[in-house]
Amino acid sequence: MKNKKIKKLKKFTISSSKIVEKRNIISFLEEAIRPGNKVCIEGCNQKQADFLAKALCDVSPSKVRNIHIIQSAVVLPEHLDIFEKGIASKLDFAFSGPQAKRLYKLVSERKIKIGSIHTYVELYARYFSDLKPDVALVVADFADRYGNLYTGYNTEDTPVIAEATSFGGGIVIAQVKKVLDKLPRVDIPGDWIDFVIPTEENYYIKPLFTRDPAKITNLQIFLGMLLIKGIYEKYKVESVNHGVGYNACAVELILPTFGKHLKGKVCKYWALNPHPTLIPAIEEGFVKRIFPFGGEPGMEDYVNAHPEIFPIGNDGSMRSNRVFAQLLGLYGIDCFVGSTLQIDKFGNSSTAINGMISGFGGAPNLGSTPPGRRHSSFAWNKVLRENKRSRKEVRIKRGRKLVIQMTPTRSEKKNIPVFVEELDAFSLYRSGYFEQPPVMIYGDEITHIITEKGIANFLRCSNLKERMLAVSAVAGDTEVGKRISPEEIEKLRKKGIYIPPEDLGLNFKDATRDLLAAKNFEELVHWSKGLYKVPKEFL
Repeated sequence: MKNKKIKKLKKFTISSSKIVEKRNIISFLEEAIRPGNKVCIEGCNQKQADFLAKALCDVSPSKVRNIHIIQSAVVLPEHLDIFEKGIASKLDFAFSGPQAKRLYKLVSERKIKIGSIHTYVELYARYFSDLKPDVALVVADFADRYGNLYTGYNTEDTPVIAEATSFGGGIVIAQVKKVLDKLPRVDIPGDWIDFVIPTEENYYIKPLFTRDPAKITNLQIFLGMLLIKGIYEKYKVESVNHGVGYNACAVELILPTFGKHLKGKVCKYWALNPHPTLIPAIEEGFVKRIFPFGGEPGMEDYVNAHPEIFPIGNDGSMRSNRVFAQLLGLYGIDCFVGSTLQIDKFGNSSTAINGMISGFGGAPNLGSTPPGRRHSSFAWNKVLRENKRSRKEVRIKRGRKLVIQMTPTRSEKKNIPVFVEELDAFSLYRSGYFEQPPVMIYGDEITHIITEKGIANFLRCSNLKERMLAVSAVAGDTEVGKRISPEEIEKLRKKGIYIPPEDLGLNFKDATRDLLAAKNFEELVHWSKGLYKVPKEFL
């Protein structure tokens, strides 16, 4: 079946090779994709098969229609244009931050049916099963005449998409910048690639994790101080993952200052993109190893100069891999620190809210304790000793990953409460948009919540009632925060369930920008010895 389809599509290639001229792309896609096909467009967090995504928007809906899109990240406008044009009808995905508001609008207008919001590993796994792509549109830096691909600094999702599609009988189409006689290295073998489209242009890549240090607030610095003092120091956290956002960047920039006494003791191993805000911590000797989900624009030269920190190939450049990084984040780290848009009275969190469907990315994996983990660590064992419920409920004692939700009680920009009685996820479910409420991290997976009010330690909670009180203790001026009395807060404090900042010797007035190792991009460039190149979006 696949061979017959490839033979039919050969009429579009140059001299029966794998190369298709880009001027023929619309006709080619109209022939390659059938109505109802499952189509995977490589839309990673950062790297985008943008030429192919735009071309798909221009096919005739009379020829290509009702297709089922399966892709990890919905980033480009074209990813949603195909639904408005009637080319696609169903979507399974993991992350949609840049298109969150528009996605909500199209879902509410019934122009998109969402299968599920997945975590990355979950979606990749289904590529080999019931979500096997019929056609995959991927992207790489270069190809050779045999179809071998060089993905370079931004490998990300490409290998898993290509393998699942190729060995599942699907067609793999790759856009590349150029076709070279010899590649710097082979990242994906040509036997997995059916067609190559040289575009003679760069593909789109988003600096997703980059944040301007000049915009970090005192509140974000204070949350970082609470995390370092109340979690990293206490549990001697050596391996960690930080989520996206200014909270995480603030932590990274105060490690060499506020956390300098912990050098060699904490935050040595990371599952993380090459954040520019980690440069000072790397230069100060905090970091031993980082394995990246993807590449961060501007960090190429700095990363390639540090093979002792990052995975560098014989060609001298980094290779990222989102699947392996997710597995590292699931099984190989002791602590996940993430943010969210809403937390309910039970501690459940979600980024699917009324007006926005942002997706979850890797958070449900990174923010969960895998039952298959068998190796221990200091943090793992300390959590085991502290976990009150595990001591009561099981005979065989098991450790847990530290899963932190770190957030202000109300959003800084719009003063919207983060803590709510009920997640919007449940109203989205009742509206028929989802087959189950899109909860990102369930409350029983979380070990701590950090806000400017202090730390809620779920490990010391004996039951759901105590966990709800712990949430209220750190919820501040919100409806959830009003559920608890000063007397109840004091009881939780004595039990170690609620830790106010003063019990850690911290005061908000001390959270100033003086603690930041770099206060702007210029200082990050200086730390990098000129190797970091600030992306043009930030200039």
